[in-house]
Amino acid sequence: MIAPALTKNQSLVFDVLNRSDAPMSAYTILDRLRDQGFRAPLQVYRALDKLLEFGLIHRLESLNAFVACSHAQSDCCSKGHGTVAFAICESCGHVSEFHDHAVDHRLGDWAKQKGFKPAKTTIEIRGLCSACAA
Repeated sequence: MIAPALTKNQSLVFDVLNRSDAPMSAYTILDRLRDQGFRAPLQVYRALDKLLEFGLIHRLESLNAFVACSHAQSDCCSKGHGTVAFAICESCGHVSEFHDHAVDHRLGDWAKQKGFKPAKTTIEIRGLCSACAA
């Protein structure tokens, strides 16, 4: 897939998320971009919607926050690589994105057996990262 041409607002939002060490809410993004002319949450939400559509970012449902896709450069998210999984540290806030094809296959087999048509599968594992658990 050819990288989509991003608008100025989309590029600014993506850059903020890409440089962040932790997930960010739309309002945190808005605060970071006020000096760039962002004034309303709708500006951020429109950019986030398109970035999600392009597979460049992910929404962490349990945190109501967003992170840049760690695989966006490899083109796998836009190809629908299946289950997106995140390990979220409840102490330091670090998020690790990972994919496990065995889990993809198990969930796919279950859905097929049940006649269920999944639109999106996201797994969020919350706990302590190795550094915080030490």
